Amino acid sequence: MSAVLSSSSGGVWAASWRRLKTDRVGMACMVVVGLFLVLVLAAATNLVAAGWQKEIGVPNAPPTLLGPQPPEDTGAIAAPKGPNVDLSDIDPLAPRYAEWAERAKAFKTEEAVRSQTLPLGGDRLGRDVLAKVIKGAEVSIFVGLAAALAATLIGTLLGAVSGFFGGKVGDFLEWVYNVFTAIPSILLIFAFAAIFHRGVGSVVAILALTGWTGIYRLIRAEFIKHRGREYVRSAEAIGASQASRMFKHILPNVSHVALVQLSLHVVSFIKSEVILSYLGLGVGVDQVSWGTMLAEAQNEMILGYWWQLGAVTVFMAVFVTAFALFTDALRDALDPKLRGLE
Repeated sequence: MSAVLSSSSGGVWAASWRRLKTDRVGMACMVVVGLFLVLVLAAATNLVAAGWQKEIGVPNAPPTLLGPQPPEDTGAIAAPKGPNVDLSDIDPLAPRYAEWAERAKAFKTEEAVRSQTLPLGGDRLGRDVLAKVIKGAEVSIFVGLAAALAATLIGTLLGAVSGFFGGKVGDFLEWVYNVFTAIPSILLIFAFAAIFHRGVGSVVAILALTGWTGIYRLIRAEFIKHRGREYVRSAEAIGASQASRMFKHILPNVSHVALVQLSLHVVSFIKSEVILSYLGLGVGVDQVSWGTMLAEAQNEMILGYWWQLGAVTVFMAVFVTAFALFTDALRDALDPKLRGLE
């Protein structure tokens, strides 16, 4: 019987993969998402963007395509020149400047020459925006994936228990679900953010604790629908335990729901992390994410330095759009209603 189940499961996943391959948009988006994940792994292992904190350019260095910008006019008054001009009349300390310059040479360390331009520009400290946006992608995408996985596990486990057992256990879990859904999600997120310290782990915990309710509701409904079907009753008749019926028989038949919800929550949680970090409730001050970069960019935009905002916007828009379209294609490929069309 286990061999039959394994063969059937393999056939279902193989059919889903065949449907997914026929969706050109979905496959293209899967490639884009895969490239981003490779970039995230490379950043996590310090193969790229390891020196994102280094000030390698001049402050607000423009992108290389724009070239070096003319120096700003600071409005300083130039010292008058002429044979009869005595600088001591203008600045009483002028005679000491030469002496101080000689003394400073003894303590002056050799300073690296900063670049006048950077590939995607620099921030107000001269850090490379390209390295920052790659390191920010590592943090934001990791938070989205980890929080979505944790929320899916919580929602699936609680939904399975509530839907399979029902009774007082189901009533208690429904009460917990109603408590969480009675509070607006954004307020609940802010409440947990006020309790936890800033950091990647805290953001993952906050989003997981507030994002499991939708998954719970769907999984609970699926388990209620499947627990009375013939294949589950047959497993019970041959002596299968409750855990075996829940996780070996019912769960594989509702796994497509959990997988699709996992994919949908990744995009949602990336947006939530960006909002939290933008408001100063997300990652720590010694870390960078797309949200912290947006918070920095709003001050730079006032001065006309748009390249940090542009880089974050492009990277985030490409990944979120590609992941959302891939999720739609995956949902269509895993839809059980389409299995009969093979």
